[in-house]
Amino acid sequence: MRITFLGTSSGAPTRHRNVSATAVQPERGRPWVLIDCGEGTQHRLLRTRLSPQKLEAILITHIHGDHCYGLPGLLASCQLNGRTAPLTLVGPASVWDYLQAVIRITEMRIEYPLHFVPASPTLQLDAAGLRIAAAELSHRTECWGYRLQETQVPLRLNVERLRAEGIEPGPLYNQLQRGEDVQLADGRRLSSADYTEPSRKARVAVIGGDNDQPERLRGLCQDADLLVHEATYTEPVLVQIGPEPQHSSAARVARFAQSAAIPNLILTHFSPRYQPRARRPGDLTITALRDEAAAQFSGKLVLAEDFARYLLSREGCLLPL
Repeated sequence: MRITFLGTSSGAPTRHRNVSATAVQPERGRPWVLIDCGEGTQHRLLRTRLSPQKLEAILITHIHGDHCYGLPGLLASCQLNGRTAPLTLVGPASVWDYLQAVIRITEMRIEYPLHFVPASPTLQLDAAGLRIAAAELSHRTECWGYRLQETQVPLRLNVERLRAEGIEPGPLYNQLQRGEDVQLADGRRLSSADYTEPSRKARVAVIGGDNDQPERLRGLCQDADLLVHEATYTEPVLVQIGPEPQHSSAARVARFAQSAAIPNLILTHFSPRYQPRARRPGDLTITALRDEAAAQFSGKLVLAEDFARYLLSREGCLLPL
């Protein structure tokens, strides 16, 4: 599973960061899924190998502009570039209302099939080799987090059982291992599910939207290998600002990830007040966010940067690409 960060700033872009957008792909193949689509996302895509024509689903966490203002432009460019493949859009109903208003007012044409699926706790969607589920978060507006679990895990064949039942090696071994049911010459029908099991654990990444209660993701995070979550502020700044923005601090997210035994944590969606380095005494830096999270979390910790790419390995390790 590959993760590419296209925007890691909250609210507004900076010289170093664009607003929210994250791409997820299976380990092999070109299809992919986009989580959020802040303004300028399609410009960021021009600097990657991600093809909008291979985009299978867009998952919008919520209606705030830094998470969806880039959506109409990206969809329009897909039309101009001759897209014919269907595209699925998931998110709150307000996202669909917003898009329909833009289409109507700007006379935008979308001729390829665009399917809208409302985000819900019962969401079950397969796209780009990933099975997608959702959980509602805590923010100033309806907001969702998404679980992405790979579906194409090779099967391991139970050869011992087959031999014990008098079924010798042959072409049907390959069929069973591919997940196909087979019928023997004596009329017996063998179900692949009875003679195979996954060769390894399916990789799982959970990507949250804006959220001041990380524990809302506990259900989605069961057996997860990776959590990607906003850490808009450090704890002292969050306390000073107060609860109204309904964002998380690095400490709160890290504490939750530790309690949920998540091995890999990527923080993103940083307030523009946190600069890459201090220019004057008292300047807030990204290092403060890292230090705060590291004090609460013992796993692999990463602070996302625009255009950073990571591989979630088959063993569940997070590796830079």
